[in-house]
Amino acid sequence: MRSPNNTINIDGIDKKILRFLMQDARMPILEIARSIGISGAAIHQRLRKLERSGLISGSKFVINPKILGYTTMAYIGIFLDKAMSNPRAVKELEKIPEVLECHYTTGNWSILIKVLCKDNAHLMNVLNKNIQRIEGVSRTETFISLDQQIDRQITI
Repeated sequence: MRSPNNTINIDGIDKKILRFLMQDARMPILEIARSIGISGAAIHQRLRKLERSGLISGSKFVINPKILGYTTMAYIGIFLDKAMSNPRAVKELEKIPEVLECHYTTGNWSILIKVLCKDNAHLMNVLNKNIQRIEGVSRTETFISLDQQIDRQITI
């Protein structure tokens, strides 16, 4: 059920189901059902309801990029010459596989992106040959992440 600010209300059982699945999306439904004390069919119905509401948008496997040799994570603030350049710049950024996230921001930058590269040389190549050549990009500011300390979802 939606509230006036377009959020949904979930009960304690929904929260328990979500907590189990956020820990391990492959946990069998019947195992969750036994832990909570309701039927597997009830879990399925609640999950369908949560999917229809948009609260759950899927499940995925998480790849460890370091195993593939990607060790340099950076955040790049992009200054655009005009606000009108935003949609074109984002379309071009979507073509660069190293770009993992792209955000419109307040403050100095027009856009903030998160990129993952194999090393600093790879990052410099992506910056010089891909990002800085996008029409409308006037300059960039790069921050290399030394180590990620927190990685979590919102608490349910």
